[in-house]
Amino acid sequence: MSSSFEGLEVWKKSCRLAVKVYKILAGCKDFGLKDQMQRAAVSIPSNIAEGKERNSDAEFKRFLKIAKGSAAELRTQLYISKEINIISETVSKELLREVKEISKMLQGLISSV
Repeated sequence: MSSSFEGLEVWKKSCRLAVKVYKILAGCKDFGLKDQMQRAAVSIPSNIAEGKERNSDAEFKRFLKIAKGSAAELRTQLYISKEINIISETVSKELLREVKEISKMLQGLISSV
């Protein structure tokens, strides 16, 4: 396992996802949902980083679970934003695929810690 969070593939993927969410929602006028989605997206890599930096397996595992919860929150918001036409079905499917992959990676990491 990598000694720093920057070396973790799940951290890299979740950072890329957060940037993508920010770019996709740049013109969104629903500021409440936009803010919630951006916060959930940023929370995923942030919690991975915070947990890794605590230098404790128990703390790392706890923060990975928080990151996984944020991924579930973002998935929920993606379903809602598609239904109310904030994002297209194509974009929704792409982002959902990425978030689900990140969730699986987080679960694998949780199991290995």
